[in-house]
Amino acid sequence: MTHTPTIADHPLLPRIEQALDGIRPYLAADGGNVRVLDITDDMVLQLELLGACGTCPMSPMTLKAGVEESVKKAVPEIRAVQAINSTPMAEQPAGQTGHPLPPTPVPTPEF
Repeated sequence: MTHTPTIADHPLLPRIEQALDGIRPYLAADGGNVRVLDITDDMVLQLELLGACGTCPMSPMTLKAGVEESVKKAVPEIRAVQAINSTPMAEQPAGQTGHPLPPTPVPTPEF
């Protein structure tokens, strides 16, 4: 019986997770997170966008400017970061259209 390597066995995974842990608080502040799915043979990190990140219209920019930059700085062997979004825009939960609702005015009490 041969052992099939999994992502958990990848030697770069601890460094990648450490880099992701540095930006997870920022993702979590907006209700999101990421999970490592795979590291391809050509050194592309594949991530799943979780929570609000899976449906946010800003996710591509966050991925490039935040996640990819952090990972590539910590793990220069990674050539690119690719999001595997498991929640297509058409399947977003009700109310998550990618555009925030305007604030509701709070009445000012009269004294």
